[in-house]
Formats: sequence, structure tokens, C-alpha cells
Amino acid sequence: MIWQKPSGRFGKINIRSEPHMYHFEYVPESQTKPVKKELLEIIYAVHDLLRDKFTFRFDFIGSSARNMITQDVRSNIGFDFDVNIEVNDPEEDYSAEELRHLIQNALNRVAPQYGYSCAEDSTRVLTIKKKNVFLSLIEHSCDFAIVHNYIDEDGIHRQQYIRYNKQARRYVWETQPSGYRQLIEKADWLRHHGYWKEVKSLYLEKKNYNTDPSKRSRALYAETVNEICMRHGLNK
Repeated sequence: MIWQKPSGRFGKINIRSEPHMYHFEYVPESQTKPVKKELLEIIYAVHDLLRDKFTFRFDFIGSSARNMITQDVRSNIGFDFDVNIEVNDPEEDYSAEELRHLIQNALNRVAPQYGYSCAEDSTRVLTIKKKNVFLSLIEHSCDFAIVHNYIDEDGIHRQQYIRYNKQARRYVWETQPSGYRQLIEKADWLRHHGYWKEVKSLYLEKKNYNTDPSKRSRALYAETVNEICMRHGLNK
């Protein structure tokens, strides 16, 4: 397959001839909407379980928030959602590990009632999956990241997330890379200026040619938004 990849502000053309590694396509909203409704019920139930300890707010982010959910139509892995959970813990009564385990345990109590697996704990996220054991496939899944938004001493909006350091076997708060900064504002700017078709095209391209199995949808979406912004002169 031959495709054109604009590079830089003036759109230098490169040619790639290797075949797709994957076959991602966009999933229609009619298919994702009932799943999102079910996930909302799970999140509200988790919130109720944890209310005596802390409350939290949440956001569907990235492709999940922009009707850009994808699925590899030739694989046995369905589409996925991305959710950020921001805990209200101003006194820091709970450590990163305690927060992660409390939310994981609450998910484990609720998610199976809706046919999902217990939450898998990876480096950045907790993941629940709805599996079809008869067809040996994952229908869909949801990644939950626990985050903290704040403004630093220079007045810059930043975000931390709980990361599991596998080597040290401990959970830590880690600052998101700069590429995650102001993604909502950048995406709104691209929409307003008529560049959203480029975003959807490049995001799908990145999904299909991604060679890093640890790079999830939220990371590819952030890369896409930043690259299109730079292409059109928005470098902040």
C-alpha cells in the first residue's frame, strides 16, 4: 500500500510501501454508545463504593471523547475506551499505591456484574475487558488512569498519573510528558480551523502502523494532535 505522509509545516511528501501491520477502522457511534452507557453505570457504582473514603471526578478522554474509537476488524480484540479518574484527596490521606488498589478492588466488585473481567494492573492503567469465551475474543475494554491535575509555580497546567514501577515494585505519581499538555484546547483549535479530517486520518494511520505494543490509544491520540498542530503552526 502506498500512502503520503506530510512532514513539517509545508507538507514534504514521503512514500511508504510496506503493508499495514493492523487493520483498524472507526467504530460507528451506534455501536459504542450502549457500551459507554454501561461503563458509566460501572463508574458510578465504583464511586458509590468508595464514597466513604473519597470522591472522584472522571472524564472520557482522547479518542473516547471525540467519537474516534477504532477497532482492528481482522483481530479478536475489540475497541477500547480511555477514562481518567481524578480523586479528591487534597490532604493526601492516601498513597499512590492505596489509591490504585482501592479503585482496582472496587472495579473488581462491580465490573464482573456487567460481564467484565477483574481489573488488570499495568504500568499506567487499570483495564477491564468484556470477553467472549465461546468465540475467544475481547468484545471491548476500558483503560482507567488515576490522575491529578494541578498548576505549577510557573502557572502552567500539568497532570500527574499513578505509574507502577515494575522494577522497584512500587506505585508513584509521575508527571505526564509535555505532549499531553492542553490536548483539549489543541483539539478544539484544530476543529475550529477545519483540520479535523487530518487528525482522523493520521490517528488511524498511527494505529495501523504502531510497532510499540505498550503504546496505547491515548498516547497515539496525543501524538496525532500535537503533530497536526505543529504542521499548521500551533507549536505551544
